[in-house]
Amino acid sequence: MLAYPHIDPVAIALGPLKVHWYGVMYLLAFLCAWGLATYRAKHRDGWTSEMVSDLVFYGALGVVLGGRIGYVLFYEFDKFLDNPLWLFQVWTGGMSFHGGFIGVMLAMILWCRKYKKTWFQTMDFIAPCVPTGLMFGRIGNFIGGELFGRVSNGGYSWLMGFPTAQAADREYLIAHPEQQGLLQQVGEYLLLPRHPSQIYQALCEGLFLFIILWFFSAKPRPRMAVSALFLIGYGCARFFMEFFREPDADQGYILFGWMTKGQMLSFPMILIGILLMAYAYRRKIYDWGPQKNA
Repeated sequence: MLAYPHIDPVAIALGPLKVHWYGVMYLLAFLCAWGLATYRAKHRDGWTSEMVSDLVFYGALGVVLGGRIGYVLFYEFDKFLDNPLWLFQVWTGGMSFHGGFIGVMLAMILWCRKYKKTWFQTMDFIAPCVPTGLMFGRIGNFIGGELFGRVSNGGYSWLMGFPTAQAADREYLIAHPEQQGLLQQVGEYLLLPRHPSQIYQALCEGLFLFIILWFFSAKPRPRMAVSALFLIGYGCARFFMEFFREPDADQGYILFGWMTKGQMLSFPMILIGILLMAYAYRRKIYDWGPQKNA
Protein backbone atom coordinates (compact mmCIF):
# COMPACT_ATOMS: atom_id res chain seq x y z
CA MET A 1 0.00 0.00 0.00
CA LEU A 2 1.26 3.45 -0.89
CA ALA A 3 1.52 6.19 1.71
CA TYR A 4 -0.44 9.33 0.99
CA PRO A 5 2.12 12.05 0.17
CA HIS A 6 1.81 14.78 2.78
CA ILE A 7 1.43 18.00 0.80
CA ASP A 8 1.27 21.36 2.50
CA PRO A 9 -2.19 22.75 1.63
CA VAL A 10 -0.58 26.20 1.33
CA ALA A 11 1.12 26.52 -2.04
CA ILE A 12 2.49 30.04 -1.54
CA ALA A 13 2.94 31.97 1.70
CA LEU A 14 3.94 35.63 1.55
CA GLY A 15 3.70 36.91 5.10
CA PRO A 16 0.04 36.90 6.12
CA LEU A 17 -1.00 36.14 2.54
CA LYS A 18 -1.52 32.43 1.94
CA VAL A 19 -2.49 30.86 -1.36
CA HIS A 20 -3.86 27.34 -0.98
CA TRP A 21 -3.37 24.61 -3.56
CA TYR A 22 -7.12 24.34 -4.04
CA GLY A 23 -7.18 27.99 -5.12
CA VAL A 24 -4.26 27.32 -7.47
CA MET A 25 -6.20 24.46 -9.04
CA TYR A 26 -9.19 26.74 -9.62
CA LEU A 27 -6.90 29.32 -11.22
CA LEU A 28 -5.35 26.68 -13.50
CA ALA A 29 -8.83 25.44 -14.40
CA PHE A 30 -9.99 28.89 -15.49
CA LEU A 31 -6.74 29.67 -17.33
CA CYS A 32 -6.90 26.37 -19.19
CA ALA A 33 -10.55 26.94 -20.11
CA TRP A 34 -9.68 30.43 -21.35
CA GLY A 35 -6.80 29.11 -23.46
CA LEU A 36 -8.84 26.29 -24.99
CA ALA A 37 -11.82 28.56 -25.68
CA THR A 38 -9.53 31.16 -27.31
CA TYR A 39 -8.12 28.46 -29.58
CA ARG A 40 -11.62 27.31 -30.52
CA ALA A 41 -12.74 30.88 -31.22
CA LYS A 42 -9.97 31.29 -33.79
CA HIS A 43 -11.41 28.34 -35.72
CA ARG A 44 -15.08 29.38 -35.52
CA ASP A 45 -16.84 32.21 -37.30
CA GLY A 46 -18.69 34.66 -35.10
CA TRP A 47 -16.48 34.25 -32.01
CA THR A 48 -14.01 36.87 -30.69
CA SER A 49 -11.45 37.06 -27.89
CA GLU A 50 -13.67 39.58 -26.08
CA MET A 51 -16.55 37.10 -26.15
CA VAL A 52 -14.29 34.36 -24.79
CA SER A 53 -13.03 36.54 -21.93
CA ASP A 54 -16.60 37.37 -20.94
CA LEU A 55 -17.58 33.73 -21.36
CA VAL A 56 -14.90 32.58 -18.92
CA PHE A 57 -15.84 35.32 -16.44
CA TYR A 58 -19.52 34.37 -16.50
CA GLY A 59 -18.60 30.71 -16.30
CA ALA A 60 -16.31 31.29 -13.31
CA LEU A 61 -19.11 33.05 -11.44
CA GLY A 62 -21.47 30.20 -12.27
CA VAL A 63 -19.00 27.56 -11.09
CA VAL A 64 -18.15 29.24 -7.79
CA LEU A 65 -21.65 30.40 -6.83
CA GLY A 66 -23.46 27.36 -8.19
CA GLY A 67 -20.88 24.93 -6.82
CA ARG A 68 -21.13 26.35 -3.31
CA ILE A 69 -24.92 26.74 -3.26
CA GLY A 70 -25.35 23.30 -4.81
CA TYR A 71 -23.11 21.70 -2.18
CA VAL A 72 -25.12 23.34 0.60
CA LEU A 73 -28.48 22.32 -0.87
CA PHE A 74 -27.52 18.81 -2.01
CA TYR A 75 -25.23 17.72 0.82
CA GLU A 76 -25.31 20.02 3.87
CA PHE A 77 -28.79 21.57 3.95
CA ASP A 78 -29.24 20.75 7.65
CA LYS A 79 -26.08 22.66 8.51
CA PHE A 80 -27.33 25.60 6.44
CA LEU A 81 -30.65 25.62 8.32
CA ASP A 82 -28.77 25.67 11.62
CA ASN A 83 -26.48 28.49 10.48
CA PRO A 84 -27.42 30.26 7.19
CA LEU A 85 -24.17 32.27 7.29
CA TRP A 86 -22.27 29.00 6.84
CA LEU A 87 -23.17 29.31 3.14
CA PHE A 88 -20.56 32.07 2.85
CA GLN A 89 -17.81 30.24 4.73
CA VAL A 90 -16.19 29.00 1.54
CA TRP A 91 -12.82 28.59 3.27
CA THR A 92 -14.25 25.58 5.13
CA GLY A 93 -14.50 23.72 1.82
CA GLY A 94 -17.45 22.18 0.03
CA MET A 95 -18.22 22.46 -3.69
CA SER A 96 -20.61 20.41 -5.83
CA PHE A 97 -20.02 19.67 -9.50
CA HIS A 98 -23.73 19.32 -10.18
CA GLY A 99 -24.39 22.66 -8.46
CA GLY A 100 -21.57 24.28 -10.44
CA PHE A 101 -22.96 22.79 -13.64
CA ILE A 102 -26.39 24.32 -12.97
CA GLY A 103 -24.69 27.61 -12.09
CA VAL A 104 -22.82 27.66 -15.40
CA MET A 105 -26.02 26.90 -17.34
CA LEU A 106 -27.77 29.84 -15.69
CA ALA A 107 -24.75 32.13 -16.22
CA MET A 108 -24.72 31.21 -19.91
CA ILE A 109 -28.31 32.42 -20.26
CA LEU A 110 -27.12 35.90 -19.25
CA TRP A 111 -24.11 35.70 -21.57
CA CYS A 112 -26.26 34.58 -24.50
CA ARG A 113 -28.58 37.55 -24.05
CA LYS A 114 -25.61 39.90 -24.20
CA TYR A 115 -24.05 38.39 -27.34
CA LYS A 116 -27.21 37.21 -29.14
CA LYS A 117 -26.16 33.56 -29.28
CA THR A 118 -28.46 30.62 -28.76
CA TRP A 119 -27.95 28.73 -25.53
CA PHE A 120 -26.94 25.46 -27.19
CA GLN A 121 -24.54 27.22 -29.56
CA THR A 122 -22.76 28.47 -26.48
CA MET A 123 -22.89 25.22 -24.53
CA ASP A 124 -21.57 23.28 -27.54
CA PHE A 125 -18.70 25.77 -27.76
CA ILE A 126 -17.63 25.55 -24.11
CA ALA A 127 -18.33 21.86 -23.40
CA PRO A 128 -14.89 20.59 -24.56
CA CYS A 129 -13.21 23.20 -22.34
CA VAL A 130 -14.83 21.97 -19.12
CA PRO A 131 -13.19 18.56 -18.42
CA THR A 132 -9.72 20.01 -17.86
CA GLY A 133 -11.22 22.12 -15.07
CA LEU A 134 -12.71 18.98 -13.55
CA MET A 135 -9.28 17.36 -13.74
CA PHE A 136 -7.62 20.20 -11.82
CA GLY A 137 -10.44 20.15 -9.28
CA ARG A 138 -9.92 16.45 -8.56
CA ILE A 139 -6.19 17.00 -8.22
CA GLY A 140 -7.07 19.65 -5.65
CA ASN A 141 -9.21 17.07 -3.83
CA PHE A 142 -6.24 14.68 -3.79
CA ILE A 143 -3.87 17.33 -2.44
CA GLY A 144 -6.40 18.07 0.31
CA GLY A 145 -6.78 14.36 1.11
CA GLU A 146 -10.55 14.66 0.71
CA LEU A 147 -13.09 12.58 -1.23
CA PHE A 148 -10.87 9.51 -0.83
CA GLY A 149 -11.83 6.12 -2.20
CA ARG A 150 -13.42 3.03 -0.72
CA VAL A 151 -11.57 0.31 1.15
CA SER A 152 -10.27 -2.48 -1.08
CA ASN A 153 -8.81 -5.89 -0.35
CA GLY A 154 -7.82 -6.39 -3.98
CA GLY A 155 -4.12 -6.08 -3.26
CA TYR A 156 -3.53 -3.53 -6.04
CA SER A 157 -0.13 -1.87 -5.79
CA TRP A 158 -1.58 1.64 -6.12
CA LEU A 159 -3.97 1.45 -3.14
CA MET A 160 -3.26 4.18 -0.64
CA GLY A 161 -3.61 4.87 3.07
CA PHE A 162 -5.16 8.27 3.76
CA PRO A 163 -4.55 9.78 7.24
CA THR A 164 -7.64 11.91 6.64
CA ALA A 165 -9.67 8.67 6.43
CA GLN A 166 -8.97 7.52 9.99
CA ALA A 167 -12.54 8.15 11.18
CA ALA A 168 -13.92 6.40 8.11
CA ASP A 169 -11.51 3.51 8.69
CA ARG A 170 -12.79 3.07 12.25
CA GLU A 171 -16.42 3.06 11.08
CA TYR A 172 -15.58 0.53 8.38
CA LEU A 173 -13.93 -1.84 10.87
CA ILE A 174 -16.88 -1.57 13.25
CA ALA A 175 -19.16 -2.64 10.40
CA HIS A 176 -16.66 -5.23 9.07
CA PRO A 177 -14.59 -6.53 12.01
CA GLU A 178 -13.45 -9.48 9.91
CA GLN A 179 -11.38 -7.02 7.83
CA GLN A 180 -9.01 -6.11 10.69
CA GLY A 181 -6.25 -7.88 8.82
CA LEU A 182 -6.29 -5.19 6.15
CA LEU A 183 -4.83 -2.61 8.56
CA GLN A 184 -1.30 -1.60 7.68
CA GLN A 185 1.24 0.62 9.37
CA VAL A 186 1.80 3.71 7.24
CA GLY A 187 4.24 6.01 8.99
CA GLU A 188 2.69 6.80 12.37
CA TYR A 189 -0.79 5.65 11.33
CA LEU A 190 -2.63 2.33 11.11
CA LEU A 191 -4.67 2.66 7.95
CA LEU A 192 -6.84 0.69 5.57
CA PRO A 193 -5.94 0.46 1.86
CA ARG A 194 -8.22 2.66 -0.21
CA HIS A 195 -8.61 3.53 -3.86
CA PRO A 196 -7.11 6.93 -4.74
CA SER A 197 -10.43 7.76 -6.37
CA GLN A 198 -9.54 11.44 -6.81
CA ILE A 199 -6.89 10.38 -9.33
CA TYR A 200 -9.31 7.99 -11.03
CA GLN A 201 -11.79 10.84 -11.40
CA ALA A 202 -9.14 13.29 -12.59
CA LEU A 203 -8.27 10.86 -15.39
CA CYS A 204 -11.75 9.61 -16.27
CA GLU A 205 -13.96 12.68 -15.77
CA GLY A 206 -11.13 15.02 -16.74
CA LEU A 207 -8.43 13.93 -19.15
CA PHE A 208 -10.24 11.12 -20.99
CA LEU A 209 -13.49 13.07 -21.30
CA PHE A 210 -11.55 16.08 -22.62
CA ILE A 211 -9.87 13.97 -25.32
CA ILE A 212 -13.20 12.47 -26.42
CA LEU A 213 -15.01 15.83 -26.55
CA TRP A 214 -12.13 17.69 -28.17
CA PHE A 215 -11.83 15.27 -31.09
CA PHE A 216 -15.60 14.85 -31.43
CA SER A 217 -16.10 18.62 -31.65
CA ALA A 218 -13.19 19.10 -34.08
CA LYS A 219 -15.58 18.18 -36.91
CA PRO A 220 -18.94 19.85 -37.60
CA ARG A 221 -21.64 18.30 -35.44
CA PRO A 222 -25.34 19.16 -35.30
CA ARG A 223 -26.31 21.68 -32.65
CA MET A 224 -26.75 20.06 -29.21
CA ALA A 225 -24.61 17.02 -30.08
CA VAL A 226 -21.46 18.18 -28.28
CA SER A 227 -23.46 19.20 -25.22
CA ALA A 228 -25.23 15.85 -25.31
CA LEU A 229 -21.93 13.96 -25.45
CA PHE A 230 -20.68 15.93 -22.45
CA LEU A 231 -23.78 14.96 -20.45
CA ILE A 232 -23.46 11.30 -21.45
CA GLY A 233 -19.69 11.19 -20.94
CA TYR A 234 -19.58 12.93 -17.60
CA GLY A 235 -22.69 11.16 -16.33
CA CYS A 236 -21.30 7.72 -17.17
CA ALA A 237 -17.81 8.53 -15.87
CA ARG A 238 -19.11 9.92 -12.57
CA PHE A 239 -21.63 7.09 -12.14
CA PHE A 240 -18.90 4.48 -12.61
CA MET A 241 -16.27 6.29 -10.52
CA GLU A 242 -18.69 6.46 -7.57
CA PHE A 243 -18.20 2.70 -7.12
CA PHE A 244 -14.59 3.47 -6.10
CA ARG A 245 -15.27 6.62 -4.07
CA GLU A 246 -16.23 6.57 -0.39
CA PRO A 247 -19.81 7.86 -0.04
CA ASP A 248 -20.16 11.10 1.90
CA ALA A 249 -20.34 10.25 5.59
CA ASP A 250 -23.60 12.14 6.12
CA GLN A 251 -25.19 10.73 2.95
CA GLY A 252 -24.23 7.07 2.62
CA TYR A 253 -26.21 5.11 0.08
CA ILE A 254 -29.37 6.87 -1.08
CA LEU A 255 -31.18 4.20 -3.10
CA PHE A 256 -31.22 0.40 -3.35
CA GLY A 257 -28.49 0.05 -0.74
CA TRP A 258 -25.77 0.91 -3.25
CA MET A 259 -26.60 4.13 -5.13
CA THR A 260 -24.86 7.27 -3.88
CA LYS A 261 -26.00 10.89 -4.14
CA GLY A 262 -23.46 11.45 -6.93
CA GLN A 263 -24.92 8.56 -8.93
CA MET A 264 -28.46 9.72 -8.31
CA LEU A 265 -27.58 13.19 -9.67
CA SER A 266 -25.60 11.79 -12.62
CA PHE A 267 -28.18 9.30 -13.90
CA PRO A 268 -30.56 12.02 -15.22
CA MET A 269 -27.59 13.59 -17.05
CA ILE A 270 -27.09 10.36 -18.98
CA LEU A 271 -30.76 10.07 -19.94
CA ILE A 272 -31.04 13.73 -20.98
CA GLY A 273 -27.80 13.41 -22.96
CA ILE A 274 -29.07 10.40 -24.91
CA LEU A 275 -32.34 12.17 -25.73
CA LEU A 276 -30.50 15.34 -26.77
CA MET A 277 -28.11 13.39 -29.00
CA ALA A 278 -30.98 11.68 -30.81
CA TYR A 279 -32.82 14.99 -31.18
CA ALA A 280 -29.68 16.76 -32.45
CA TYR A 281 -29.11 14.28 -35.27
CA ARG A 282 -32.77 14.29 -36.12
CA ARG A 283 -32.88 18.11 -36.52
CA LYS A 284 -29.45 18.35 -38.23
CA ILE A 285 -28.90 22.07 -37.59
CA TYR A 286 -25.22 22.95 -38.09
CA ASP A 287 -23.59 26.14 -36.80
CA TRP A 288 -20.34 25.78 -38.74
CA GLY A 289 -18.70 23.73 -41.49
CA PRO A 290 -19.93 22.92 -45.02
CA GLN A 291 -23.35 21.85 -43.70
CA LYS A 292 -23.89 25.21 -41.91
CA ASN A 293 -27.53 26.28 -42.01
CA ALA A 294 -28.24 29.66 -43.45
